[in-house]
Amino acid sequence: MGEFVRLHAADGHELGAYVARPEGEPIAGLVVIQEIFGVNRHIRSMTDQYAEAGFLAVAPALFDRVERGVELGYDGEDRQKAMSFMPKLDVESMNLDTDAAVAYARAQTGKKTGIVGYCLGGSIAWFAAMRGTVDAAVGYYGGLIAKFAEAELKAPVILHFGSKDTHIPEEHRAKIAAAHPEVPIYLYDAEHGFNCDQKSSFEPRSAALARERSLAFLRDHLG
Repeated sequence: MGEFVRLHAADGHELGAYVARPEGEPIAGLVVIQEIFGVNRHIRSMTDQYAEAGFLAVAPALFDRVERGVELGYDGEDRQKAMSFMPKLDVESMNLDTDAAVAYARAQTGKKTGIVGYCLGGSIAWFAAMRGTVDAAVGYYGGLIAKFAEAELKAPVILHFGSKDTHIPEEHRAKIAAAHPEVPIYLYDAEHGFNCDQKSSFEPRSAALARERSLAFLRDHLG
């Protein structure tokens, strides 16, 4: 369904992106932000699914600043390599690359644009809502959100977390809820990464419910 395109960030950096288009007129644009494993098969699948739901979906390759074409699995050496990228990246650069994807989606559709992110991407989605560069944001198990919990939000947000997530403790979720009681925080009987069907932590019922809630939210705020 999708194709690869080149995007240009405000600082001149060129990055790749996977784009999936709906069959008819798009509801809106939607930026899909990767985990730490690149724009891999799972992220492309999520992008395709959002296009099937009616959105023009764009998944920017945030790791292109370090290494182009990163596409990793979730175990062994691939996981170690994924972790090695994190100290080489900074939030400002990832925000610039996200903004390039938002601009592309808006130019392609002429409509509102939202963002959905997973793990690392969940935090990037929160940052986009803080900065007001999107019209709605969905974050899945973003580990950095609590650190920026008290920031003002300039776009509506919903968040998804697993109650068994050992990476994001309950006190982090409580901090977010206390700072932003207006933000729906959905909790699932699942572990970190419950949305990814390529991981042992995949929990299909939770993933399906989170998707249903996310689509309803996005259609409400972007349609």
